[in-house]
Amino acid sequence: MTLPTPDYAKNIRLIGHSDQGGRPDALQVMVHRGFAYVAHPWSQGFSIIDVRDPKNPGETVFVPAPPNTWTIHLQTHDDLLLVIHARDLFADAAFAVDEKVYYTKSVGETVGTAAGRVSRNWSAGMAIYDISKPTAPRQIGFFPVEGVGIHRIWYVGGRYAYVSALLDGYSDYIFLIVDLQDPTKPVEAGRWWIPGMHLAGGEQPTWGEGRRYALHHGLVEGDTAYACWRDGGLTILDIADKSAPKLITHRNWSPPFGGGTHSALPLPKRDLLIVADEAVLDHEEDGRKRTWIFDIQDKANPISISTLPTPSEADYTAKGGHFGPHNLHENRPGSFVSDTLIFATYQNAGVRVFDISNPFEPKETGALVPAAPERMVDKRANRPQVIQSADLFVDANGIIYSTDYNAGLAIMEYEG
Repeated sequence: MTLPTPDYAKNIRLIGHSDQGGRPDALQVMVHRGFAYVAHPWSQGFSIIDVRDPKNPGETVFVPAPPNTWTIHLQTHDDLLLVIHARDLFADAAFAVDEKVYYTKSVGETVGTAAGRVSRNWSAGMAIYDISKPTAPRQIGFFPVEGVGIHRIWYVGGRYAYVSALLDGYSDYIFLIVDLQDPTKPVEAGRWWIPGMHLAGGEQPTWGEGRRYALHHGLVEGDTAYACWRDGGLTILDIADKSAPKLITHRNWSPPFGGGTHSALPLPKRDLLIVADEAVLDHEEDGRKRTWIFDIQDKANPISISTLPTPSEADYTAKGGHFGPHNLHENRPGSFVSDTLIFATYQNAGVRVFDISNPFEPKETGALVPAAPERMVDKRANRPQVIQSADLFVDANGIIYSTDYNAGLAIMEYEG
């Protein structure tokens, strides 16, 4: 197989590529027991790719989504696969013309169902599959919600999954804990939201127009959840009592910075927290987005001590598409786990690796910008044909798997 030539590479080598069975669009990726599970934003479902030989990806199995339904995020652990179900918002007329609407307005108010403005013709909740046979997933349970649905999940085994859910009566996605003691019959265990989001409870937003307070997802370490709320910043929650999460602290640096707080990665052995703000508009219209390093020796008082360096070897602002942070490799059990190396996607600037041995002076030690997609799968109007590296997973052998909205699965080896 001839591999597409990267636009730029430093200490990372492209070793494999998959067009994902002819559906090259993907958002989240998990690699589990030698198979890559990729979630499609436009192809309406998810795929399972044999990557036991990462240089020669094999068979792809596609699992279609229900009609009008997003299945853009998923999680794997042991014999379970958890997949989100939500309204396909990119297909909605409210977001089809201008992506700014999705990122700057409350989704619950734009397409809310509680007031009967829209009949629900999609699946909302979380599907649970048995993947003891990786290429033959078997759905064994479903956690339904009333509303737009679930956006993202954090699950690394055990009794509980942690999800962002947009429920009827709320302005946008909130933090929900799901009890999976019986995975065939999941039930809600607890919830938390930023005051002002519970519209049905009489609350009113205080953050004004043009800003979106919405949980992207929370990453859990022990009894602490580190949750990112887009323009609402970061909350650190005590979840020892799953039925009643408690706020430890809430930090928001938007304004003066541009918001989009997306992903948090705790490094507990070093009392550090990495937090990425997602770039959500073309040509940095939403401002320069950064990935922050916080000292969290005192969880009630996180202190920002530095930011990861911004890619600068090309004019990525002018390139087209989004330039800036998106996702972080999340040190999941069984994957590559490091307290000093941070792996991240930077959209039109590809995949980046940073050494934070000295957290006050982080350094970029690797980069690979994949080639532009051969064709566009993204159905939105006027999207540029450039790479938009969306998510990544680093397996226990240090092999990087990175998705793109249009360009398939890039498989890389870090040489730094």
